[in-house]
Amino acid sequence: MRPGDEVAGRYRLDELQGHGPMSEVWRAHDDTLERTVALKILSPTADLERFRREAQAAAALAHENLMRVFDYGEGEAGPFMALEWLPGGTLEDRLAAGPLPPDETHRVAAGMAAGLAHLHSRGLVHRDLKPANVLFDEEGRVKLGDFGLARSTAEAGTLTEAGTVLGTAAYISPEQAAGEPAVPASDVYSFGVILFRMLTGALPFTADNAVALVNMHRHEPPSAVETLQPDAPPELAALTAAALRKDPAQRPADGEALLTALGAGPTAVVVRADTEATRILPAPAPASVEGPPSNDGRRRAALIAAAIVLLAAAGGVLAWAVTRSGSTPVPSTSSVTGTHTHTHGTTATTQAPSTSTTAPTTTRHTTTAATTQLPPTTIPTTAPTTTALPPTTTATVPTTVPTTTSGLGTTTGTP
Repeated sequence: MRPGDEVAGRYRLDELQGHGPMSEVWRAHDDTLERTVALKILSPTADLERFRREAQAAAALAHENLMRVFDYGEGEAGPFMALEWLPGGTLEDRLAAGPLPPDETHRVAAGMAAGLAHLHSRGLVHRDLKPANVLFDEEGRVKLGDFGLARSTAEAGTLTEAGTVLGTAAYISPEQAAGEPAVPASDVYSFGVILFRMLTGALPFTADNAVALVNMHRHEPPSAVETLQPDAPPELAALTAAALRKDPAQRPADGEALLTALGAGPTAVVVRADTEATRILPAPAPASVEGPPSNDGRRRAALIAAAIVLLAAAGGVLAWAVTRSGSTPVPSTSSVTGTHTHTHGTTATTQAPSTSTTAPTTTRHTTTAATTQLPPTTIPTTAPTTTALPPTTTATVPTTVPTTTSGLGTTTGTP
């Protein structure tokens, strides 16, 4: 195929983007819908059934972190797929310069996890997750692509039965390397290899040939992220170690578990770098908004009410003591007008007997106030009485004053 050629009467080829033994990928223009697409054309010697399966798998998915398929056909040029055009390149391109910054690593990891979560929720396993299959759109959004090896977990038999090794050696899971069926946790392992490389700029295993590399994935423990990158975020280093465990049952179970571990899921996750499996903990329950008072609330209210009553009684005793202490002989130059006890909206007045004389002398008023906390009640207030005495006259208030106590306060008066 050459630039300018048309496929299926609507896709005009612009520029070759890549090619391999399976297919060629072109940037093409869809003359019918007036948009740019990625046109994937199958090679004549490639596996047609696998190509069809890829188209069917991609067509069944609809998620912002998965590449969309627009069209499938089999024309003169051979079978083809029209896919979403992603001009942002691949993760492989970005990793060529070394490790990614921590924030970018977390963002890309979260996008991959979200795509896997959707894939796994539809009963599919990618089986070939690697940086070349992690792409970016014009806004930098992560998109997982190339579902050629994707298979349904519900299939009783597939084109690649147990005993057949499929995947890319540098990112293959131990169970796939052993020829066992892939499960969602197999994609989690490949995710762990990619995360290791994003954090450190290196792969956990390297070898001179694919067979040696596959055996290392099966039997060799990976290096700790911290040994290669001491400044790596601890939570990402711990998630990498959990995802790279040999036993799939000891890894985070699927894409949803990865998403949760990265802080973007509905539950909290505890990831440990030892041999324990990842434990998923329930998210904290939201605080109740409003509801009927509990038994504890009623008891608390009763105790508060009792305390108020006790304080009221204490106030009454205090008022009586103050009144009693004020009932003593008064010097001749003074007059006693009364004792006022103020509460919250309550006034109790004590009147002393008045003695009047006719003398143009100065008049003095003495008022003593004491405050206690009583229930809000109002007692009529008696106006204070003014007594005028000559300079030589002594007015004496009786030392004994009868006291009357009520539940609302204390009132003293003359006999």
